[in-house]
Amino acid sequence: MTATDTSPTPATTTATANPVLRVAPASPAAAAAYFGASLAFHADVSDVAAALAADGDPGFVVLDSRSTESWDQGHVPGAVHLPTALIPEQAEQLLDKSVPVVTYCWGPGCNGATRAALALAQLGFQVKEMLGGFEYWAREGFAYETWEGPARKDADPLTAPIDADDCGC
Repeated sequence: MTATDTSPTPATTTATANPVLRVAPASPAAAAAYFGASLAFHADVSDVAAALAADGDPGFVVLDSRSTESWDQGHVPGAVHLPTALIPEQAEQLLDKSVPVVTYCWGPGCNGATRAALALAQLGFQVKEMLGGFEYWAREGFAYETWEGPARKDADPLTAPIDADDCGC
């Protein structure tokens, strides 16, 4: 393209015609930084379940930041129950600052786990948010506990492989 050539580049043509590319993708270096940072802040339910199922200490504690009524409906086995509003006054009595915390709430439509993670980080805890929350824990077929006892649902084929132990992600 010369200095006097004003024809659009292929990326410009695609970007103006395509809403996905209307804003150009980040550079590979910027994308690597962003996605690397994202993994420092987030874990998914499959990875949390695999770590909890492995022999030994997973190296983190799971925290359910929902209400008592929500907790009673179902929660991750072994999770600590600490509603977000109580974190400032109770976190330091219930949690060890040397152990990372993985927070969760209802699901992807809820930012309760994000608020809980923020409150914990402001108190000096290392924290990650479990993407998908309790909804995806149950939808992926992992066992959970209710006020009535243990429960488990069949895996939803839209969220987890039916005939494999690993989604291949």
